[in-house]
Amino acid sequence: MKKRDFLAAVGSATLSIPALAAPARRHRGGPGLLTVTGAIGRGNRGPLDKALDQMMAKQQITFDKAHVFDFDALSRLPAVTIRPTLEYDAKVHTLQGPLLSDVVKATGAAVGEGARLLMRAVDGYTVTLSLAQARQYRFIVATHLDGQPMALGGLGPLWAVFDADRYPDMATKPLPERFAQCPWGLYQLEVQAA
Repeated sequence: MKKRDFLAAVGSATLSIPALAAPARRHRGGPGLLTVTGAIGRGNRGPLDKALDQMMAKQQITFDKAHVFDFDALSRLPAVTIRPTLEYDAKVHTLQGPLLSDVVKATGAAVGEGARLLMRAVDGYTVTLSLAQARQYRFIVATHLDGQPMALGGLGPLWAVFDADRYPDMATKPLPERFAQCPWGLYQLEVQAA
């Protein structure tokens, strides 16, 4: 048998045999941007790998399963547009992305309003709010700022944020205090059942 014919035969045989040891994973079109862990229903990746998940390991995050969203997966969720005045330049900007509660729901999490959402940013900033607060203030996971995808190194690529101007209890606070619960550079979310 010729070498080329042999390699073709081996290649086709290998493709027809299922990968028994490989865990079931859903295809992602791009790099994972948001890893959701904790009280989720279904995951699309396995446990934390200390060698490959360096940032999460350094921030002492552990999990047995997670649901990872890439940009396309977040974009497939219904988008909401908000127009808050931002603390960085005191100007109104347009932010767009899915509701934070819809992102949690997309993981199959079956948790009540008292569930806690622990959100972590790439710089280690951590915020906790209840699912009820996320719904009350209509928090979004912003993927776009003024019509453009947000870049890493600015406020993105993801920002958990709400329209503070719409809520009197928030609109009366000084501008820098309105966004204390809004981690930019969001990359990890832990759902904690009540």
